[in-house]
Amino acid sequence: MQALPKRVEVVEMGPRDGFQMEHRWIPTEVKIEVVNALARTGLPIIQVTSFVHPKAVPQLRDAEQVMAGIERLPGVIYEALVPNMRGAERAIAARADKVNLMLSVTDSHSLANANRTTDQALRELEPVVRLCQDRGVPATGGMATALGCPFEGFPPAERLIWVVERYVGLGLGEIGVADTAGMANPVLVHDRLSRLRDRFPDVHFSLHLHDTRRMATANVLAALQVGIDRFDGAVGGLGGCPYAPGATGNITTEDMVHMLHEMGIETGVDLDALIAIARRLPEIVGHPVESCLVRAGKSRDVIGRRKQGQDKVGAA
Repeated sequence: MQALPKRVEVVEMGPRDGFQMEHRWIPTEVKIEVVNALARTGLPIIQVTSFVHPKAVPQLRDAEQVMAGIERLPGVIYEALVPNMRGAERAIAARADKVNLMLSVTDSHSLANANRTTDQALRELEPVVRLCQDRGVPATGGMATALGCPFEGFPPAERLIWVVERYVGLGLGEIGVADTAGMANPVLVHDRLSRLRDRFPDVHFSLHLHDTRRMATANVLAALQVGIDRFDGAVGGLGGCPYAPGATGNITTEDMVHMLHEMGIETGVDLDALIAIARRLPEIVGHPVESCLVRAGKSRDVIGRRKQGQDKVGAA
């Protein structure tokens, strides 16, 4: 097998991308508690909330209160998603360590999600990037539907290159490639990310996967083989996209971390602590979560339990 990164960064999206899809109101103090617990697991980056209009995402209307209430641990980056200038101003005022810019690669999804084409959205992000640069707040360029759009299918590599060129022209050096609708397969992921890394060797690309068709972990492996070393996930597999019909949650953070650890790839994340948080989620969101680790436990735990059972049988 091709040499893989020895260590990767895991970005936790649950408090934003996960909670935003929940219809049952999650109290502000509970959101704060979950963010604080996630930070204590060793996750290096947590996307805490989104500074979108409250009418667009009612669940995150308490963005300022959550950002003000969290305990900020040294070494943890507390990130926020922003769609426009107003969102960026709010995020910076709330002391976000980093912002993630919202953008759809395809015009159809951009029109459904933001009521503007991709080109129009990119033009509107220009002053947002300048504001972040002036305030010293790092920004990541988002690329939703980059690996599959429910309206237009699979965007050609040239479309992705065009968007990245625009971002690089704005001075951005970090770009997140997203499979918003969970349509991607490992061959596609390998191809698109290989092309992007070859064309833009100085850009740090990350991967945001949804597990709609249960190919997300395979897509992680394909990305690792290209050299990608930063991946988004959501604890419990929470999330989805209101403008991607049928899209389910993000790749489950604890399942992804477990796979990486079993492959000998370090993350710095306390997996047991992460699983403990995932086990609490059903009472918070009011429904089961998509977590293999919650259901079955870690592979090595199963081996240990099996051995104990055999020992007991042998002793009898």
